[in-house]
Amino acid sequence: MACTSCSTGKDGQPKGCKNNGTCGTDGCNKLTVFDWLSNMSLPGGVEPFDIVEVRFKNGRKHFFKNTERLSLSIGDVVATEASPGHDVGIVTLTGELVRVQMKKKKVDQDSPEVLKIYRKASQKDIDVWQEARDREAKIQQRSRQIAIRLNLSMKISDVEFQGDASKATFYYTAEDRVDFRQLIKEFAREFNTRIEMKQIGLRQEAARLGGIGSCGRELCCSTWLTDFRSVSTSAARYQQLSLNPQKLAGQCGKLKCCLNYELDTYLEALKSFPKTDVKLKTKKGTAVCQKIDIFKGLLWYAYEGEWMNWHTLTPEQANKIIAKNKKDEAVSSLEEYAVELQIDESETKGFNNSVSEDSLTRFDRPKQQRKKRNNKKRNKRKGNPSRSKNA
Repeated sequence: MACTSCSTGKDGQPKGCKNNGTCGTDGCNKLTVFDWLSNMSLPGGVEPFDIVEVRFKNGRKHFFKNTERLSLSIGDVVATEASPGHDVGIVTLTGELVRVQMKKKKVDQDSPEVLKIYRKASQKDIDVWQEARDREAKIQQRSRQIAIRLNLSMKISDVEFQGDASKATFYYTAEDRVDFRQLIKEFAREFNTRIEMKQIGLRQEAARLGGIGSCGRELCCSTWLTDFRSVSTSAARYQQLSLNPQKLAGQCGKLKCCLNYELDTYLEALKSFPKTDVKLKTKKGTAVCQKIDIFKGLLWYAYEGEWMNWHTLTPEQANKIIAKNKKDEAVSSLEEYAVELQIDESETKGFNNSVSEDSLTRFDRPKQQRKKRNNKKRNKRKGNPSRSKNA
C-alpha cells in the first residue's frame, strides 16, 4: 500500500515522498482501514451514510457530518469545522464502514463532538495549509529552546498547525505537572498565533512519531494498535522472560505492548503446572523446583543439597506427588517418577560442530599442496595420444 511517489527511480533507487505517512494520496497512511464494502451497492431506498472519517497529521482521525451532501471519496482534501476557524484534512473512509468504525470507537452519531464538513478544500486552502505545515519543524525547534530557557521539565514532541494557520497545538510529555503560563505567553509573542498545549503519554508520543521496533517491523502503536493497555512485569514472568529492562522496553521507554499478545495462552498453559514455590517431600529428601518448560510440558526438580542433579517430571506427576504430600504421605523418591528424555534424531540430523571447525589454530596447520595441473596441461606436455594414433 504505497503511492506512486514511493516507487523506484531510473537508477533503481527508491524515491520516497519523505512525508512519514502523511502523503496526499493516503497510500502509506498510519492506521489505514481497508474499505472492503466499497464494491457493494446499497439496497434500493437506502440513503448513504452521511458521516465520513477525516485524517489529520500523524494519524489523528475524527468523524465529520457531510451535511452539504458533497460527493466525497477517499483521498479528497476537505475543509472541516474547527474552533475557531476551519481545519484541513484528508478523507480516509466513507460509506457504511464508517458506521462500523464509530460503533467500535463508541462514538454516537448525534454527539456534539461530531462536527461538519464545510466544503472541498480549494487551492487557496491547500496553499495556506502547506505553508503552515512547513513552519512546524522550525517552530518545534524554537519552542524547545524556549522551554529549556524557562527550566521547564517537559519535552515538546510535536507541533501541529490548524488548516487555516490560526492555531498551533503543541504536544508535550512530562512526568510531573508543568506550569506553562509564562511559556504560552512567550509562544504567542514569538509565533504570533493562538497556542494550545496538549499533554500526551509516552506511548502516544511513540505512536505519533513512529519508528522501527527491535523485531524489525514498524511499531504496533503507529500501524494498527489503537488502545494502549497497561503492561506489567508479571507478563514477562509468566512467559519465562529475563527481566532485562533494555530488552523488555520499547521505543517509548515503557514495557512493550507485545508482551500482552500471548499472555492469555501462557496463563492457560500454566493452569496444569503446579506452583514453583511448592516443595516435594520424599523419603530421600525435599525437592525444589529449578526450572519449567511450558512448551515441552516438563519440570525439573533437585534435592536440597544435591543441586547439580536434576530430575525431570511432568505436571501430572508433580501434581500427584503434591496431592500425596497434602495427605501427609511421602513418596519414596523422585527417581520413580522421573522421565527419561529421548532426543529426537531429526533435530540433531545435519548438525555440524562449528566450534571445532572454527578452531583458533586452524591457520597454523600447513596446507597440503594441491596439484594444479589439469588434463589440458598434461596433454600439452606429453602430447595428445589420440592425435598420434590418427597420424
